Amino acid sequence: MQSTSPMFNDNKLKLGIFSANCSGGMAVTKVEERWKNNWENNLELVRLCDDAGLEFMLPIARWIGYGGDTDFHGGVLETVAWAAGMTAHSKNIQIFATVHTAFNHPIVTAKQLATIDHLGGGRIGLNVVAGWNKPEYDAFGVELPEGHAERYARAQEWFDYVQKLWKEESAFDWNGEYFQGTGVYGNPRPVQSHVPVLNAAASVEGRKFAVRNADFLFTPVFDFEQAKETSTDIRNQAAAAGSDLGVFTFSAVVCRPTQKEADEYLDYYAEQNADWEAVDYLMKLQGMHAQSFTPEALSKFRNRFAAGHGGFPLVGTPDHIADQLEKLSAAGISGTTLSFVDYAKEFPYFRDEVIPRLEQKGLRQPLK
Repeated sequence: MQSTSPMFNDNKLKLGIFSANCSGGMAVTKVEERWKNNWENNLELVRLCDDAGLEFMLPIARWIGYGGDTDFHGGVLETVAWAAGMTAHSKNIQIFATVHTAFNHPIVTAKQLATIDHLGGGRIGLNVVAGWNKPEYDAFGVELPEGHAERYARAQEWFDYVQKLWKEESAFDWNGEYFQGTGVYGNPRPVQSHVPVLNAAASVEGRKFAVRNADFLFTPVFDFEQAKETSTDIRNQAAAAGSDLGVFTFSAVVCRPTQKEADEYLDYYAEQNADWEAVDYLMKLQGMHAQSFTPEALSKFRNRFAAGHGGFPLVGTPDHIADQLEKLSAAGISGTTLSFVDYAKEFPYFRDEVIPRLEQKGLRQPLK
């Protein structure tokens, strides 16, 4: 796709930041230095990432926390308002807004995101989420559909409605199964001729939705073999549908000068000081409703949930982490998000030590 969006640049491995709008980030830990998602920290982080040439920032839309001693993700900056602020304080990086189709009306979302796109000169992205977290549905007074099929049927209509609002130049009526409207139109429309779309999916229905609608499918990977199988399967589905779909995953980073230092810090925050009550509740909800992780993965990766919400572990020296990212790329992964215990404090070391190694490997181009 021809676009000025950094999401479609020539870097073989795209990099972004995940969950900086959420208390604790992605680390379900009780350590004092865990991520404080206040506005000042987010502003510092987006400027660091923008200057470093990262492609994007991606928030999580959460409305109810996971309890435990820290109430992990109990404090969350709302993603559309967050995206507006991040866009206003950056120059080049793509800022995604994560939007639940069950809780946000398409007319409102289309207007909000188009407004932010004008604010940033064409840098908003849409991460569309069908939703899975039953306590959040309960909080909104909305029934969680039993099956994924109905969730994604509603999500498809929601998405089609938003796209029409962004493209149709005159007023129209909408008479769908889930939404109805008379004399509807969207003005202004986004600056971008195509707003990049990301969709997180691991279920069969979710991946079909991503193949139909998204530019990038965001999915967990557990090892290099599974990453290759997953990316190959997704790309084959996309090719059969005439889609060029990028496959993204998410990673938890502990980068230190020595492997010993990295391993010791991982043990410190994700074992000795993990918020296990929150970890177990998160895993219970994921297993019951999300289908993002298989039952086998949920049983094996409890420590990974403490370390980074189940993300792929990038733990070690800059050389080791660069090698791991190279293997992920070779397995067909075209991008990954990064999370740290303290994003703003730890990212500069990753920027200075890992990114140059990725450039040397041909996975990323040096900044001009």
